[in-house]
Amino acid sequence: MVRGVGEAHGLTVEVSVKEGYPVTVNDHTEAAFAAETARGLLGADRYVEMPHAVAGAEDFAVIGELVPAAYLMLSACPPDRDPFSSPYNHSPEAVFDDSVLGDGAALLAALALGRLRRGTDE
Repeated sequence: MVRGVGEAHGLTVEVSVKEGYPVTVNDHTEAAFAAETARGLLGADRYVEMPHAVAGAEDFAVIGELVPAAYLMLSACPPDRDPFSSPYNHSPEAVFDDSVLGDGAALLAALALGRLRRGTDE
């Protein structure tokens, strides 16, 4: 495509593709564990399954290639904004609701403790 656009404008184009981070793919068992933990801690209404979430070039994918892992997103979108149309985290227009930080810390702790308990049962 790049060559075609270049040729259409009388240009010669060279293309090189550099491999980046791998695709982030959740392990099904770990994702189910994380979902159950989040629902149990925060309530079923506060956990939203995103079957086609896009994490972009997320370096967490490297971890998922080494050990079974699940990537979760903690929404800090203010209640008066739509999380699906609001600017992304790295946008200069992003706005955050810091009141979710305590819940985020509690969820991370619950996931760690639950995973340690699971590790002793296996």
